[in-house]
Amino acid sequence: MADMSASASLAMTHLVPLAKELDEDKVTPGVLGFIVFAVMALAVWGLMKSMNRHMGRVDFPEASEERKPEPTAADSRG
Repeated sequence: MADMSASASLAMTHLVPLAKELDEDKVTPGVLGFIVFAVMALAVWGLMKSMNRHMGRVDFPEASEERKPEPTAADSRG
C-alpha cells in the first residue's frame, strides 16, 4: 500500500510542472477530443445512411378512398 502512494506521489510531482506550463485561461479539447468527435460524427453518418436504406425498403399499404372502413364491434351491436 505504501508503495502505491509513493508512486502516485512521484507521478504528481512530475505532473505539477507540466500543469504550470499550461495557460490557465485557455482550455482546449486537444487531439483526443478531435478524434472522439470525428469517430462520433462518422458513426452518426453511417447510422443515417443505414436508416435511409431501411426506410426506403418499407412499403406502407395506402388506404384507398373507395374502400369502406372495416366494421368494429360497436357497429355490429347496432
